[in-house]
Amino acid sequence: MKIRNSELVKGTVAIGFSAILWGFDGVVLTPRLQGLDVGYVVFMLHLIPFLLMNIFLFREYAQLKNFLRQDYVTFGLIALFGGGIGTMAIVKALFLVNFQDLSVVVLLQKLQPIFAISLAAILLKEKIKKDFAIWASLAIVASYFLTFGFHLPSMHSDKNTVYAALLAILAAFSFGSSTVFSKKILMNFNFVTATFFRYGFTTVIMLFYVVIFGKYTEIVHTDNMHWLFFILIGLTTGSGAIFIYYYGLRRVKAIVATISELLFPISAILFDYLFNGTILSPVQLISAAIMVFAIIKLSS
Repeated sequence: MKIRNSELVKGTVAIGFSAILWGFDGVVLTPRLQGLDVGYVVFMLHLIPFLLMNIFLFREYAQLKNFLRQDYVTFGLIALFGGGIGTMAIVKALFLVNFQDLSVVVLLQKLQPIFAISLAAILLKEKIKKDFAIWASLAIVASYFLTFGFHLPSMHSDKNTVYAALLAILAAFSFGSSTVFSKKILMNFNFVTATFFRYGFTTVIMLFYVVIFGKYTEIVHTDNMHWLFFILIGLTTGSGAIFIYYYGLRRVKAIVATISELLFPISAILFDYLFNGTILSPVQLISAAIMVFAIIKLSS
């Protein structure tokens, strides 16, 4: 029992710490790369840590002999949704709000359990609770008031906010999908192998993007400050946080992981206030609390 409790504590702390790192990244680090192409940014944020991993973890390539065709497909889906589409969507959303409503974008991303649970039911044949529709609907309604308050969105004055909100929800769907596929991979591979190949597959996918669309030319616009943030994000809130998250995910149940991950939006609100002076309105705070409560109920 003591061993089990110790593993639970380690897993909970690991996921909570990785969530705080992601909150810091979303509010403080990634928005500083604004001005560069989103796909190029995502490519560099995976390429740099993957190159470093190859120095220390090159023996992981030996795992390829154990890969089944399904493993290649699953890693490809993790990379496509979690590394490619999801990351591009959330980075673009953060760029669009131009340091305004950063914590709102991060909070909207926490709708991902709705998509994760739905996909788990479809792909992993997991049962959905009877009250799923109630809590999911409440979370979605709360997310609207979190974004727009009591006002109707205007495509003239709130265009970027609307686009950012939609992209954040796309990111939630993509990361929710990636979570389902990651759980499947972690049944057969350890967290080091999962992280190594997640970054490897994503780097390859994003390399195709930057070559096909000619975004490799962005390197001439990458100044010293950009390189500093690329390296800082890639080695800490990027690959470092994923390592820690996968380590924790193997040790806790889904509900514990979900609650621990709530440190992500909570820390984002705090960092947004400390670094940008942004304070959510009372309506937004109440909506955020309702949305978080609904997500907890969804995952319990």
